[in-house]
Amino acid sequence: MVAKNKKDKALNELEKIAFSITTSIGTPVSVIVHSAVFGSFFLLLLVGVSLDRVLLVLTTVLSIEAIYLSLFIQITVNRNTKSLEEVEEDIEEIQEDVEGLEEMQEEISEEIDDIQAEDIKEDMREEEAKISLKNIEDDLEKLVSDISSLKGSLPPKQSSKKYLKG
Repeated sequence: MVAKNKKDKALNELEKIAFSITTSIGTPVSVIVHSAVFGSFFLLLLVGVSLDRVLLVLTTVLSIEAIYLSLFIQITVNRNTKSLEEVEEDIEEIQEDVEGLEEMQEEISEEIDDIQAEDIKEDMREEEAKISLKNIEDDLEKLVSDISSLKGSLPPKQSSKKYLKG
């Protein structure tokens, strides 16, 4: 376990170095430095080094640099791929959360619809009750009116016994 941790730490350090190199290569300073270094190879001609040797060394250095740059680029691609996979997982989790929220929204909408339907039914019942009460009031008023008119048509008060006998 300790050996694995040391290996992981060493790998992390190497990755940090590789990432810092790939980060610095894509800068304007890097372009200037590369131009100066490659241009300086031709200064060797002034010192007396033959053109064949200068070109041989230059192409060798360029080839080695190209190999390393391709390795650094691949490291960066791998890193970005891993990062994209993590983002993809996060997006999938967010989509699941959104789907859950949509389901909750649908349930809430259904509950609101049910509540509104119950409110409408309740309003209808109240309206029916008001109509029934109004009808009862009208019937009671008519009964009171009928009773009053019947009272007016009765002969003056006599004992109820007389009416029963007669």
